[in-house]
Amino acid sequence: MHINTPNLHAARQRGFLNNMIIAMLLAGAGVLFGTTAFAADDGIVGDAAAGEAKAAVCAACHGIDGEALQAEFPNLAGQGAGYIAKQLADYKSGERENAIMLGMAAQLSEQDMADLGAYFESQPAIKGIAEDRQDLKLGESIYRGGITDAKIPACMACHGPSGEGNPAAKWPALAGQNSAYITETLNHFRSQARANDPNEMMRNVARRLGDDEIAAIANFLQGLN
Repeated sequence: MHINTPNLHAARQRGFLNNMIIAMLLAGAGVLFGTTAFAADDGIVGDAAAGEAKAAVCAACHGIDGEALQAEFPNLAGQGAGYIAKQLADYKSGERENAIMLGMAAQLSEQDMADLGAYFESQPAIKGIAEDRQDLKLGESIYRGGITDAKIPACMACHGPSGEGNPAAKWPALAGQNSAYITETLNHFRSQARANDPNEMMRNVARRLGDDEIAAIANFLQGLN
């Protein structure tokens, strides 16, 4: 059945606006409480050329140009430099847990992290392709409008209409990201295995998502360009 009425459209618009307000309030909370995701600029400037040389050790998983060699690993090409540097710092401190990445990040200085971030940010973003599945529209609906009844804000309120992320807030770009990696990441937030999100923003969203909804979002994002 196809339903397209003014009342339904108005309800969706109200739901979208409510989701946007929720997301902005969450973002404001992060600024207010001074979480690491909103840390003031420490004055360290990344050097993409220096980062290219340092990225050689990243190539085995993420590719020399930032395109992951396996779907379970994230693409880094075009990702925000600040987000990459923060994740490396969190791996080093143990705030984000991963045995392999801990070993990689342990010897990195803040300058190294900034350089790696600058290099990968300078690479052209990967253009992915979504699988032609029935859940594609569901994924787009959640990304753009959230789920009002479950109090889930639109993903794009933080990650942008085109999945470009928010570099100033160190929120990641998601467009073209591997669906397997997104699925794993949302599951980790849902189970609390990953807990380096400021004010539990992602954990509060992911715990309200079902498996089918996570799969739909991940598939949509892989094809978002």
